[in-house]
Amino acid sequence: MLGAGTRTLVVAGAVVDRLEDPTRLLAARRAKPISLAGRWEFPGGKVEEGEEPTEALRRELREELGVEVTLGTEHAGPDDGAWILSDKYVMRLWLATVDVGEPVPHLEHDELRWLPRGRWLSVPWLDADVRIVESLAGG
Repeated sequence: MLGAGTRTLVVAGAVVDRLEDPTRLLAARRAKPISLAGRWEFPGGKVEEGEEPTEALRRELREELGVEVTLGTEHAGPDDGAWILSDKYVMRLWLATVDVGEPVPHLEHDELRWLPRGRWLSVPWLDADVRIVESLAGG
């Protein structure tokens, strides 16, 4: 297995209705690549060379959803504070709320869905995201 330092860093937003005690979570359904189509994920993407992770996340959410956000706290994972997704990728995740715009699917997604608390696991998340959703839900 590759060490965390050899994985590509990706960032994602757990877009919620409010940062304190959220009751809704935004899920994004993949349209491509075909191997991931129909599965749900947190919106986000790769951190570019020289880019700060939080800057990358704001850029990705602007590109993927067409919104400006306020970032809350990072939801640290069990893998040195991050979430190992695969041998190739490690993810950092922040809570975020929408400040400007209404989320609309662009680029890799074909549908967005606000999931009410208690139903956050009601869609088929990407396998690597399931444990993150469970952690956010408190389980």
